Amino acid sequence: MQAVADVALAHETPWPRDLRAHLEAGHFEPPPDNELIGPVAARGGPNGLVLHRGRRVAAWGDTRQVDMTFSVAKSYLALLAGIAVADGLLTDLDEPVAARVKDGGFDGPHNGGITWRHLLTNTSEWEGTLFGKSDLIDRGRNLGVEGQGAKRSARQLQPPGSYWEYNDVRVNRLSLSLLHLFGRELPEVFAERIMAPIGATQDWRWEAYGNATVAVNGKALRSVPGGGHWGGGVFIHAEDQALVGRLAAQDGVWEGKRLLPEGWIAQCTTPCDLNPQYGFLFWLNTNRAKWPSASERAFGFVGAGGNLTFVEPAEALVVVARWLDPAQQDRLLAAVFARLA
Repeated sequence: MQAVADVALAHETPWPRDLRAHLEAGHFEPPPDNELIGPVAARGGPNGLVLHRGRRVAAWGDTRQVDMTFSVAKSYLALLAGIAVADGLLTDLDEPVAARVKDGGFDGPHNGGITWRHLLTNTSEWEGTLFGKSDLIDRGRNLGVEGQGAKRSARQLQPPGSYWEYNDVRVNRLSLSLLHLFGRELPEVFAERIMAPIGATQDWRWEAYGNATVAVNGKALRSVPGGGHWGGGVFIHAEDQALVGRLAAQDGVWEGKRLLPEGWIAQCTTPCDLNPQYGFLFWLNTNRAKWPSASERAFGFVGAGGNLTFVEPAEALVVVARWLDPAQQDRLLAAVFARLA
């Protein structure tokens, strides 16, 4: 599979290695909205690997380089929501979040109508400010032109469940809500219920913002973000990312033990009514629109800057690509499929 590695190494993301300077220069939004409130680290070079039916068949670069992953963390939040379902902490995805989370974030007629399903599908239209960041910063966000200018919008909010928008503040509101359900910091739950059982290393970490400590049941706990938009998020290497992808490819089962509830991955990969390319914080390949070389059943955990964990369940295939030019994702996958044929 040297041809696969050649594609990846020849098409590094256009993002600079100095991620702090890149974010502070206003990639996502101009000042003052771009203020970093969580840790940021310079990135390494392009790297990744391919697992096929549990066997490593290709690798390139330093696959042990621990780097930021940006919105890959959103999909990890979806896995944590599945654990909350398994533990009976979340019994009805269509129940208003306000029924279980009493921190004031879901007060009022608009936010009070938001359900867990709305948060998981990016259709909540949650309104407010969280950890100093207003939902207005990402209101009007268009991923197709990300990094090409201001996006803050004062558009009128729609009823929860009637409008799809990629909004990091609202995803962070989901993370905080899950923290209330578990009563424990989410990285601790993720380590115990996902990473340890699949044999991941302890090299990864999930960093909170500096101002994201909240009181839950009388305990001071850190709420982690679903990305690195303003710093923080999941710092991890390709080796561990591949294991998480393999767990998803195996329907949440690892070595005969079910770690995620039966049917949870199916729910995560069911297209949202308002965006057929999106499920429960998973990117989908409906109509083969995102990755034409793959099947419709493929899905991925996708982060800004060229971070991808791609899963083709029918082939038990996992491809992790770090710092790959996003425009070249399908080219890389085509090279993988050509070698597996």
